[in-house]
Amino acid sequence: MTPGLRRLLALIAVFAVAFFTVSSLRVWRTGGTWRNLIPGFGPQSGHFRPEHFTLPDLPPLDLKDTELLARLNNEYAKVTEAVVPSVISIDTVGVRTERMLDGWGRSQIRRFPTQGQGSGVIVTKEGHAITNHHVIAGQQQIQVTLHDGKTYPATLVGEDSLLDIAVLKIEGAGPFSPLKLGDSTEVRVGQLVFAIGNPFGLGETVTQGIISAKERSLSDNQRDLFQTDAAINPGNSGGPLVNLRGEIIGINAAIYSKDRENPGFQGVGFSIPSNDVKDTLFQILERGRPLRGFLGVQMRDLDRTVRSAINFQGESGAAVLGISPGSPAAAAGIQPWDVVLSFNGESIHSTSQLIALVQRSRAGQKATLKIWRRGETLEIKADIAESTPAEADASKTDDGKTPGGKRDPNQVLKAIGIAARDLSLPEQLRGFRGAVITHVTPKSLADGRVQPGDLILAVNQSQISDTNELLLHLAASAAVQATSLRIFRDGKQASVTLPALAKEP
Repeated sequence: MTPGLRRLLALIAVFAVAFFTVSSLRVWRTGGTWRNLIPGFGPQSGHFRPEHFTLPDLPPLDLKDTELLARLNNEYAKVTEAVVPSVISIDTVGVRTERMLDGWGRSQIRRFPTQGQGSGVIVTKEGHAITNHHVIAGQQQIQVTLHDGKTYPATLVGEDSLLDIAVLKIEGAGPFSPLKLGDSTEVRVGQLVFAIGNPFGLGETVTQGIISAKERSLSDNQRDLFQTDAAINPGNSGGPLVNLRGEIIGINAAIYSKDRENPGFQGVGFSIPSNDVKDTLFQILERGRPLRGFLGVQMRDLDRTVRSAINFQGESGAAVLGISPGSPAAAAGIQPWDVVLSFNGESIHSTSQLIALVQRSRAGQKATLKIWRRGETLEIKADIAESTPAEADASKTDDGKTPGGKRDPNQVLKAIGIAARDLSLPEQLRGFRGAVITHVTPKSLADGRVQPGDLILAVNQSQISDTNELLLHLAASAAVQATSLRIFRDGKQASVTLPALAKEP
């Protein structure tokens, strides 16, 4: 045997001993035996040996130990089973128009198809359903899906954009399962509620929470809302908020979210009280449109500027900024810069409260107003009229002067020649603030400088939050100086200047 062959055999022997030693240690550490080292004696590759196991037969607690929670769990399920069949999912199709500039700077209008989703609730056996106005606004086709999965087209019976309510009629044979509208005046802070809807298009979803607060308002033109911590997300709009009896106590309308681009649940949702919804429902079904009381006053909250301007030292009220000609307020003798202290015996603390009280009044009803006027307290009776769908034209005001030689704000606003509206709830939720121009009087100060559709953001660098604030700033500024407006038009901000009102001879 040659020396080279002996060295090779020695290396092979050393490697074999080392491999056997290492393998033996591994088998010993894992609890194996020497049979595992010999092929064919150990477990076969790919062969599974069943494991021994024992599962518990009993839960850790008996239902008798959690009797209250068991009853509550069962009752939650009963409420859900009773309510969900009346909730519908809404899918809409429409067209959105957008003004754009081409490569040559020419203005063109492009149309884009849009799709939307929301929720609703059936409230009559005939198939009438309630949802939010912003769910169906501007949509050409409306389709609803019922609890059993059947889909039907739906037609719009009537809408109330101010309350953000719309009434639909399901075009199907039925029978339908309606829910009862409860009495929202009985709602208490802290009571349990359920929100049902179609969040993110996922279908029927039930969330549970409590009434967090009452009398919340997102704008001066909107009535008080319920605040709830029941999870409300995009797509829940129009769905019902129900109590433990399965009654509708509110229609889910909005959520609070700091992220305007991707809003989501933050524990703060808002619902329209059922009594307001019921009033609007009856009016739409009987007359085709909502009916509201009309007084004919432009109001302003009593902030520091207003208090200083009229020298008002009282604690609360709402200031009258202007009077619509021929209105109940004009006939009753209410004047600009009066302060409304009470309405039918109810003390006034804000403009939104007074607006809500007037709107809830019936046409023909006589209202008693307690008025502060230049240091005196008066009692005035006014006949509430029926409001019309058309917006009041702020340019049509009476001429005159206030005591002390100051320009009457009505005269100033007439010379400026604009009418405006507050932002709708969906516009506010998109993060906009200000007032939208709805009319410009020909040959007025504003003619050629602003146009309908412009969003007024600020007056003389002071931000504007609503129509009343816009009119107050304009009335105070244009009488003595040129007025700068910051506007939002066609997706861009711009500045325009209104000339000062001509001095009187």
